[in-house]
Amino acid sequence: MLIIHASIREKCGKSSSRRLRTSNKFPAIVYGGNIVSSAIEIVQKSVINLQLETRFYTDVLSLVIDGVETKVKVKAMQRHPFKPKIHHIDFIRVV
Repeated sequence: MLIIHASIREKCGKSSSRRLRTSNKFPAIVYGGNIVSSAIEIVQKSVINLQLETRFYTDVLSLVIDGVETKVKVKAMQRHPFKPKIHHIDFIRVV
């Protein structure tokens, strides 16, 4: 099982997302189930190599948010048009 480490985002919005991307991180969101959706931030290096595998998109992933493990699947992903960078990922909780 693939494991991704993340942390809760303090600020949301366009300017804070731009600051995240310049510091080699990117914003993401986790939603679904009976739990409120969570805005998170992930380090680029931790996901850039994982997303090359096909099981990243098909299998259940283990997302560790500030020490709490959550089972998720990738719902949608936005990439930079020509750089090998990720702009945003939507994760959906698997119950």
